[in-house]
Amino acid sequence: MQTRNLLVELLVEELPPKALKELGAAFGALLLAGLQAQDLAGAGSALTVYATPRRLAAHLSGVLGTAPARAVSHKLMPVAVGLAADGGATPALAKKLAALGADASVVGALARRVDGKAETLFLETTQPGATLAAGLQRALDDALARLPIPKVMQYQLADGWSSVHFVRPVHALVALHGADVVPVRALGLEAGRTTRGHRFEAAVDPLRLGHADDYARQLAEQGSVIAGFDARRAEIARQLEAAAGREGLRPVEDAALLDEVTALVERPNVLVCRFDEDFLAVPQECLILTMKANQKYFPLLDAAGRLTNRFLVVANIRPADASRVVEGNERVVRPRLADARFFFDQDRKRTLASRVPALAAVVYHGKLGTLGERVERVRQLARVIGERLGGLALADLADEAATLAKADLLTDMVGEFPELQGVMGAYYARHDGCRDAVADAIEDHYKPRFAGDALPRGPVGLAVALADKLETLAGLFGIGQLPSGDKDPYALRRHALGVVRMLLERDLPLTLPELVAAAFRVFPHGHGQAQAEVQHYVVERLVGSLREQGWTAQEVDAVIALRPERLGDIPRRLEAVRDFVALPEAAALAAANKRVANILRKSEGDGANGAVERALLAEPSEQALHAALAATAPEADAAFDAGNLTGSLRTLAALKAPVDAFFDTVLVNADDPALRRNRLALLGELHRAMNRVADLSRLAV
Repeated sequence: MQTRNLLVELLVEELPPKALKELGAAFGALLLAGLQAQDLAGAGSALTVYATPRRLAAHLSGVLGTAPARAVSHKLMPVAVGLAADGGATPALAKKLAALGADASVVGALARRVDGKAETLFLETTQPGATLAAGLQRALDDALARLPIPKVMQYQLADGWSSVHFVRPVHALVALHGADVVPVRALGLEAGRTTRGHRFEAAVDPLRLGHADDYARQLAEQGSVIAGFDARRAEIARQLEAAAGREGLRPVEDAALLDEVTALVERPNVLVCRFDEDFLAVPQECLILTMKANQKYFPLLDAAGRLTNRFLVVANIRPADASRVVEGNERVVRPRLADARFFFDQDRKRTLASRVPALAAVVYHGKLGTLGERVERVRQLARVIGERLGGLALADLADEAATLAKADLLTDMVGEFPELQGVMGAYYARHDGCRDAVADAIEDHYKPRFAGDALPRGPVGLAVALADKLETLAGLFGIGQLPSGDKDPYALRRHALGVVRMLLERDLPLTLPELVAAAFRVFPHGHGQAQAEVQHYVVERLVGSLREQGWTAQEVDAVIALRPERLGDIPRRLEAVRDFVALPEAAALAAANKRVANILRKSEGDGANGAVERALLAEPSEQALHAALAATAPEADAAFDAGNLTGSLRTLAALKAPVDAFFDTVLVNADDPALRRNRLALLGELHRAMNRVADLSRLAV
């Protein structure tokens, strides 16, 4: 059958920019799925999505005008129910056939197949394929109903009476199959071939599309619109780099901002603007954020990463003289920067320490008290961690940083830009004369804020960051506020991963059980005791993180099974396990270890923890295993104690032959109780020697 390409476009009023990319992708994917479900498009049909502030469109290749007919098999009823003694149709069968548009004359042509235990009648028919007009109508209706619209609006149609619901008012519908219009309707509109280009700069308006394949070209040449989201994004990125390069600078990298700006323009034009250098006295984070968040500008940085007084604007027009556009944007940004300077100047009139008492009036959580109470808990925990990491001197610094860490939440700057919490606290702390270690810790105690974010720079920041996250976990788990499914309103997953990363990557001399216990101790008596749940939750996040880093499920399982209390040891254990797995003896030893573990589990309390009596080693193979253990275990233990975990596991390879011989010739559960206890004691020693680095039984296939 002959196929042609299909284009469907909705011409709308300006769409919400943060939702545009997802809306465009969903519109195209839903249309394609709907047509494929009706056999109007095949698995090889290529989808191209177009999305601009004023349009959602999809181009699909290889679409049929009429779907091929389908063979349909209708299950009727068991033969015994459907056929009378004379072979004719029973009333029940006649009624069923009538419902399917057939009559009793087809009884002789009914197929018989065994279905379950009974022979069953089937009516085999051929169903005509859907026409594109009907099939596209169904696919379009379904796509519009299932679009991920963030907020639906209701608007009236041209008749003044009817109203429809959609993300924004729709002004035109295009549906072209090759050069032919497909007669479909949507949102009160009939499909045609007419659309519109750029709101101000289209060379042809309205724009009459000749063919589905001409869409992007005609919009670019006649409508002054780059229809493809990715193509437009790439053009903006190219212009940003070129404009910044001409200034000898580089733009701030922000993928989310680039996506948002791409969703705001149809004909991008990057222009260089300036602001007064006096504003550079304000912390650059404040200026950058106000330009990005409020104005969608791209600040420019010098080679050292310092903010300059120049920024880039992505305009939606290309006038011959852009000076008026530049002047307008420079005029608009000035009061925004002035507000930032005002907040900065006002905030510095009070010290951070003077703001701390006011935290007692800010509710943190209905069941966990105020921010002031939370600060006291974090202080106590930070002192404990600081003392463990660096003695009383570090504990004092951690206490000071924890006391001031939340004070910037009450400043004007953070009130306007919550994203700057911690950052502004560090600036104000330095202004107040605090030591750099304390100021850095105030900024860093929120880190890591997201996957891949940097960790706190120094030990003070690590102590306060750990305290902050552990207090949150203990507090919320203690009152039963656990994350469920995709819902994690308090970002407990992020807090747990932050704890994991700090303990793991900084190899801190702290154990997870002692940290969790300390976190629960800072709460008043009676606070829910969910220490085991918190530990389990953190370990789950640890397992997920390790697998994302490329460690196999078996490797991770083998190491985590031993519940190493110090997480900093885990990378070395994993490396040792991976090295061990590559040894030729590994598979046999892992299998033997699993067998030993099963025997000991079933015989628990029957001598497995006792000492081996050499006089009771009756068989040569058990004598050989005992001798091999006596020679190998001390060497493996010495390597383990010295931190050479890889060497420790490699040493165990020498046990393969005596272990194999032992299981080939020795009956562990001997009738003689003394022999049985002695052999279990030998296996107990073997198990302890083999499983100091990881549970090798988890490596068995």
